[in-house]
Amino acid sequence: MKKDHAKLVLIFITLAAAGISPNLFVAAQAGYALMSDLVVQFLIPSILIIFGVLIYAFRSNHHDLGRQILVGLVGGLLGTVGLEVVRHIGFLMGGMPGEMPKLLGVLILNRFAQGPNALSNLVGWSYHFWNGATFGIIYSLLFGRGKLTYGILYAILIGVGFMAGPAALAMGVGRFGVDFGIGFPLTVTLAHLAFGSILGWYVYKKNENAESIICVLKAYLKSAAVSPSTK
Repeated sequence: MKKDHAKLVLIFITLAAAGISPNLFVAAQAGYALMSDLVVQFLIPSILIIFGVLIYAFRSNHHDLGRQILVGLVGGLLGTVGLEVVRHIGFLMGGMPGEMPKLLGVLILNRFAQGPNALSNLVGWSYHFWNGATFGIIYSLLFGRGKLTYGILYAILIGVGFMAGPAALAMGVGRFGVDFGIGFPLTVTLAHLAFGSILGWYVYKKNENAESIICVLKAYLKSAAVSPSTK
């Protein structure tokens, strides 16, 4: 029971930490704080927490959890590569107004007035790919091995959130690209379809024995119910 309890705690800590990165831009656009401040106060600590849990898991008796986190991280990075291939094609065809990672880099380094440079572009793209990694970690922990269709649906929901949220407004295209044209929602949807397909396929192949969070919760509750009767 102690092992199940510890695993559950580590999962929730990792999920909470992984959920920080994708929401920083939302918080910044809502006016809570500058993106540069949020990165220092929340993003960097969340990254340290995730890698801290990962190291602890592999050095303790939670190797399965460590592998599950790592598989999600790699799957998210690979999925982001696929997303960017489709997005760049859409950009060349006029389906996207610009490079979102470049805007993110400018905001993170607080140089909006000066505009992007090589360092801000590197920071922005790194943050973009880290977001993909965190989405992968969340998916892996929630669904375990999952299925290809789970990955696709998961990514489509992320894409809808992107188009409905402040990111689309910051790009000047309006929610769901109403001020830009059909190319925007089409490109975003196809790009996230690529992300979800790669993530879902990779996690399904690599997380062969991984459990979803529902299975972990059921195992914990079952052991908790049995434990008092065995005392």
